[in-house]
Amino acid sequence: MTLRVTFLGTSGAVPTVERAPSAVHVNREGESLLFDCGEGTQRQMMRFDTGFDISHVFVTHLHGDHVLGLPGLIQSMDFNGRDAPLAIHGPPGSRRELRSLVHAVGNDPTFPVRIVENTADSVALSAEEFEVRTFETEHRTTSVGYAIVEDDRKGRFDRQTAEEELGIPPGPKYGRLHDGQAVEHDGRTVQPEEVVGDPRPGRTVVYTGDTRPVPATERAAESADLLIHDSTFAHEAVDRARSTGHASAREAAELAERAGVRRLALTHISSRYARDADRLVDEAEAVFDGEVVLPDDGDRIEVSFPE
Repeated sequence: MTLRVTFLGTSGAVPTVERAPSAVHVNREGESLLFDCGEGTQRQMMRFDTGFDISHVFVTHLHGDHVLGLPGLIQSMDFNGRDAPLAIHGPPGSRRELRSLVHAVGNDPTFPVRIVENTADSVALSAEEFEVRTFETEHRTTSVGYAIVEDDRKGRFDRQTAEEELGIPPGPKYGRLHDGQAVEHDGRTVQPEEVVGDPRPGRTVVYTGDTRPVPATERAAESADLLIHDSTFAHEAVDRARSTGHASAREAAELAERAGVRRLALTHISSRYARDADRLVDEAEAVFDGEVVLPDDGDRIEVSFPE
């Protein structure tokens, strides 16, 4: 079951030759979601072949490097004949500014655009088999982060027990038991728990946007399969990180370690590290036991199920 993350923009504050401003595309079984939309995002979507058929855009905050791509993206969708509705989610108080971006330079989209303000600790999207939840972040303006949280999966079906110990041959009864229904066989009632294990967790992907490392992120990222965390600075510039509402790579890794995250992606990289970004990975790996990646624009991560 596909859960693919494509990094469209990984730069902090301003674009560089190598990195565009913030944007992350997520494909979950054909459902396309976009998290932040820095300038030029529509070109990155073409360049890295994500397509424009996104159903929801989730904006973490209203700084330009996270939203200035919205007018171009909306107009590109219009030129391509889109008629499907689009929902744009933002933090509290963002509706007016987001509407202005949608209608920039007098543009009036021919497809429905719905703007939704999301408070922290709410469900921004409830879909089949997963939710997108918000959590509080700490930046220099009103901001939220987003967590994609899949529903638990069914427990494993113990075919050997069903067939050899209970004498149930393969067939429709297996499906009913796996769906949680009791079945009658050889004069007795077989309960699902006799042949079906405990529910197995789905996958969780957490995207912070710009933030200091805060307890709300740690709670949202508990046992997450992938945490995409602001890592604007190396730790030697932690005072600068604090004053600007960002995090160092080491701080992001310390939070990931406390939360028990499987994989940490460092993003929103300051242009000062254009030739020396590997140092951020080194300092994160020094405090985090999981996998650390520093994605380039266009890199993809296929998120697998936990063991």
